[in-house]
Amino acid sequence: MTWTSSAGQSGGTVRVKDRLVKKLEDYRPSRRRGATTSPHAFDPVRGVPAARPSRPAAGVRADDGVYPVLRGTVPVVMTDAAVLVPIILHEDEITVLLTQRAAHLPDHASQISFPGGRIEAADARPEDAALREAEEEVGLARAGVEVIGRLDLYETGTGFSITPVVGLIAPPVSLTPDPLEVADIFEVPLSFVTDPRNHKRHSAIFNGVERHFWALPFEDRYIWGATAGMLVNLSEVLNGD
Repeated sequence: MTWTSSAGQSGGTVRVKDRLVKKLEDYRPSRRRGATTSPHAFDPVRGVPAARPSRPAAGVRADDGVYPVLRGTVPVVMTDAAVLVPIILHEDEITVLLTQRAAHLPDHASQISFPGGRIEAADARPEDAALREAEEEVGLARAGVEVIGRLDLYETGTGFSITPVVGLIAPPVSLTPDPLEVADIFEVPLSFVTDPRNHKRHSAIFNGVERHFWALPFEDRYIWGATAGMLVNLSEVLNGD
């Protein structure tokens, strides 16, 4: 299945939008895969966080090594977060918007990511956090985003439990990156993301341990880790029956 807007064909973008909406509406992690909120609980008897299970719960994806099958369980408190997966409906080519984080940030500095961050007490839902963060980081007005669904929960080795929220954006798009958080903004064709040939499994040594992760090298950009894992999830959803 191709995910282009059929440039030059009347109504091409509208047809692709309808397909995107249908795919995400049909994909309900809470119904098909399990939980859509963090599966980590607090143990009220012991007064400590519940131990991490040896494997991810249904509907949860994770960085390699987050769930140590052989090393037992690890007590951990996960920080709930949300990101916006912005799909821009250009007439000539549908794209996914990504950012490069500022080099001075304490978490994931200089890495490629989606706009997003921690879910705050004032956020009623992950969608609210994703839209708020996108507006703060890149100046994307929430009124211009049509939220169409969620992907699977994604847990990182740095302790974040992330809900990816997928939103459609009709151009023109006016963006103003916050230089304190974002070094650059760029777009990747959706057709590139949904081509399995671009999904690579790479590995590297972190703290003396070899870790395996998804990567989608694009031009001079290296998209890897949690962001790449979410893009693979998006591709699977859109290419699924």
